[in-house]
Amino acid sequence: MKLRSSPASPFGRKVKIAAVVCGIHLDIEPADTTNPADTLRAQNPLGKIPVLLREDGAALFDSRVIVEFLDAQAGGGVVLPASGEARFTALTQQALADGLMDAALLQVYEARFRPEEQRSASWVDNQAGKVARALKVLESAPPAPLAVSGAAHIGEIALACALGYLDLRFHGVWREDHLALVDWLDSFAARVPAFEATRPS
Repeated sequence: MKLRSSPASPFGRKVKIAAVVCGIHLDIEPADTTNPADTLRAQNPLGKIPVLLREDGAALFDSRVIVEFLDAQAGGGVVLPASGEARFTALTQQALADGLMDAALLQVYEARFRPEEQRSASWVDNQAGKVARALKVLESAPPAPLAVSGAAHIGEIALACALGYLDLRFHGVWREDHLALVDWLDSFAARVPAFEATRPS
C-alpha cells in the first residue's frame, strides 16, 4: 500500500508510526497539497494529506480513518483498544492531539500563505490559545500506556506527533513550561523507535 504525505506532516507521521506498530509496510509517496497538477486532488477531493492508496486502488482519508484501517488489517486491538473505556480514552486523547496539530498548522499556514498585511493577529492568537490549553491539560495528565497488545496506542502516537511538530515549527518553546510532557515524550521515543525513525529533517 502507498501513503501520500509529506515529511513534515504530523498527521502523516501519525499514520507512519501506527503502521510500524501494526507491523504493516507502507510505501511513501510525497504529495504537494499546493500543486493543482498533483494527483492528490483526484485521490482526495479535499486535497489534504495523508491519503492511503490501497492495493485495489481505493483511497482512504483522513489520518483517523487510515489508522482504523491499519489496526483492522493487523487484527484489531493493536493501536486502538477494541472496546470499552480504554477505547474512548485513546480516541479522546487522539482528538485532543489532532486538534493541537490543526491549531499549530493553521498558525504556520497564516504566515506561509497569507501576505503580511492580510494576517490576523487575533486569529493567530485564537489558534495559539487552543495549543496552550491542550498542552495544559496534557501536562497535568499525559497519556498512560494502555493494555493494547503491549503496543503504543493512538492517543500516545498522536500526542507524540503533535509535540514533534511543535519542536519542528515552533522551535520547541513548549518544553520550558511543560516538563512532564518533555519527560513523557522522551519515554515514548525510547519505547517506540518509529518516532525517531519518522522524524522530519
